[in-house]
Amino acid sequence: MLMNLFKFKGGVKPPSNKLQSNHLPIAQAPMPSRLVVPLHQSIGGTPRPIVAAGDHVLKGQMIGEADGWISAAVHAPTSGTVLEVAMHVRPHPSGLDSLCVVIEPDGKDEWIARMPIDHKAAAPADVFHHLQQCGIVGLGGAGFPAHGKLTPAKGVPMDELIINGAECEPFITCDDLLMRERADEVVRGIAVFRDLLQPKKVLIGIEDNKPEAIAAMQAAVDAQNEPFSVVAVPTLYPAGGAKQLIRVLTGKEVPGSMRSTADMGVQVFNVGTAYSAWRAVAHGEPLVSRILTITGNVHAPRNYEVLIGTPMDELLALTQPHPDTDGILMGGPMMGFLVPNPQVPVVKTTNCLIAHADRLFPPKAPEMPCIRCGACARACPHELQPFEMYWFSRAKNFGKTQEYNIFDCIECGCCSYVCPSRIPLVQYFRFAKSEIWAREREKNASDQAKARFEFKQLREEREKADKAEKLAKAAAAQAAKKAAEATAAAAESGAVPAADTAAAPAVAAPANAPAATVNPEKEAKRATIEAAMARAKAQREAVQPKNTENLTADQQKAAADIEARRIAAHLIEPEPVAPASEKSE
Repeated sequence: MLMNLFKFKGGVKPPSNKLQSNHLPIAQAPMPSRLVVPLHQSIGGTPRPIVAAGDHVLKGQMIGEADGWISAAVHAPTSGTVLEVAMHVRPHPSGLDSLCVVIEPDGKDEWIARMPIDHKAAAPADVFHHLQQCGIVGLGGAGFPAHGKLTPAKGVPMDELIINGAECEPFITCDDLLMRERADEVVRGIAVFRDLLQPKKVLIGIEDNKPEAIAAMQAAVDAQNEPFSVVAVPTLYPAGGAKQLIRVLTGKEVPGSMRSTADMGVQVFNVGTAYSAWRAVAHGEPLVSRILTITGNVHAPRNYEVLIGTPMDELLALTQPHPDTDGILMGGPMMGFLVPNPQVPVVKTTNCLIAHADRLFPPKAPEMPCIRCGACARACPHELQPFEMYWFSRAKNFGKTQEYNIFDCIECGCCSYVCPSRIPLVQYFRFAKSEIWAREREKNASDQAKARFEFKQLREEREKADKAEKLAKAAAAQAAKKAAEATAAAAESGAVPAADTAAAPAVAAPANAPAATVNPEKEAKRATIEAAMARAKAQREAVQPKNTENLTADQQKAAADIEARRIAAHLIEPEPVAPASEKSE
């Protein structure tokens, strides 16, 4: 379809090297000796293992349960026995381990009972759940769970659904062959996305160096009578980047601060993602295999459909690598990386394996000083200033790198490709990003520890206050109880009439004395003391202590007075002593 296209700034045109692997049809890779299936294969949470060593699994059986909304399940690529659930090296530049399920195939390739879903009759939430349980993620490289991207932004109408078939990276032809051979299922998968997102139009962007794929996709669209537009876009790296393809097809500029393009009414999916989504919806097949390109320093480059978890060295052997092959490059030469170990497994985002050799990728000459020529800035598709970010990254001034929007960098490699000083700029940017992330993690951990400490202090203070309040209430209740008992005892003895205990006798004050302030609480306590003393005196003759039988009358009286004062001392608190200046003369 002819339509007005836009341009994005920058970009480069490296040799495509696609003809080596796109002239043969897709082949099925043989069953490997064992499968090492990493549980973490997408953006988001790490799935939880739900199998153990010794378990027998079927093809498509879930072995890793999704951990949260932004996560996708992982499944057994074939039937066999679980050998272990352990840490193994994953295909990542860091060479770090991750939790993997190791399966020994039994050769039967026996499927589970597959459960398709009618996406038109089912609620969208049920379709999202089905795609998550089938482990459908973006196959273009990012690996974002598809059901998360299919959820439209609230309050923002979906204008364009863009299907990415550009495949701009050199050497990679897996999407090209997928569109040529399975265009009908790709278009059906696009229709599923269309029904869920309800966009105003659907655009399928394919670089113009893939005429067979463009023709196949247009024929499939016409055969299904879908109102999709198949658009040939100019071949320019990195036209396959989501933001660049949006710019070319719609003219919209995606701000670097925007977390999701859905916030501006656009969503982008890879053609491989649409194909796998259709297989999950129409056939109930989880994502257990993918098409990838094997090329580079080999005799027979080709595209294969490969089980997830297949060791890369076994796949490379299918294409007969040359003796001088010294490594495996996962991805393309612009954004790919050398895997740390040839036995690392294929994952959902593995789209290409390139046999590496010095004659194919000559070692770069030594890095030279930056001459500030600006070539990197002119080539940057995001209109950044790579030479400034380079200086600050090298000086470890990471705050300045953030001021120059280093996180807008997609690490496409255009700047490194055109640099006349042969500076590996992308490596510096990756270093700066990793350091910033590490410091952010440390700061977050410190903030969380501080918050936990402050909460503990607050809790201890609250517990102390609650305890003091309870003790005060208990003491007050005990004092009131004792006072009530003493008053009742005095009233029962008849020594002091109950009416007399309610009010203390009035004391005549001098005529010139100031009016005294009456404290009812103190007067009540005073009355209680006097009642207790009266009770002790009344019982003095009736009850004689055993240890005072031989005392004289005066000694017995003194003992009774002491006993009365002791009782009174337990009933009230002593009044504070007034300062000498306030004592009456």
